[in-house]
Amino acid sequence: QVQLVESGGGSVQAGGSLRLSCVASGYTGSDYCMGWFRQAPGKEREGVAGIDTRGAPTYYADSVKDRFTISRDNAKNTLDLHMNSLSPEDTAMYYCAARFRGWRSCSRLSEADFGYWGQGTQVTVSS
Repeated sequence: QVQLVESGGGSVQAGGSLRLSCVASGYTGSDYCMGWFRQAPGKEREGVAGIDTRGAPTYYADSVKDRFTISRDNAKNTLDLHMNSLSPEDTAMYYCAARFRGWRSCSRLSEADFGYWGQGTQVTVSS
C-alpha cells in the first residue's frame, strides 16, 4: 500500500521561501506520477505541480510557474517542492499525491486521478 508523508510546512513572510518534502513507501517510484496539490480555506483542492515518473517533464499551475520547483529522487522515494517568492495567496494545506502512470501522461493535475494522498502540511504566508 502506498503511503505518503509530507513535512516542511510552516509560517513565512511574503517574499520568503519554503521547501516541502514527501516521503513515499509501498510502491515502485518509477511507475508513479507524483504531484503537489493545495487547498485553501473555502476553496477546492487544486493541482500545483506534477512530475513524471523519472523526474521529467514537470508541470506547473500558472499561479506558481517560475516560483515553485518540483523534484523527485526515486532512489530515496522522496518528492520535494521548492517554493520561492511566496505570497499570502499561497497560504493553504499542501498535499503530496501519487498515481500509477500506466499509459496516461503525468501532465494532468486532476485531483480525481490521484489515488494516494498524504495527510497534508500547512503553509501560511503573512503579508
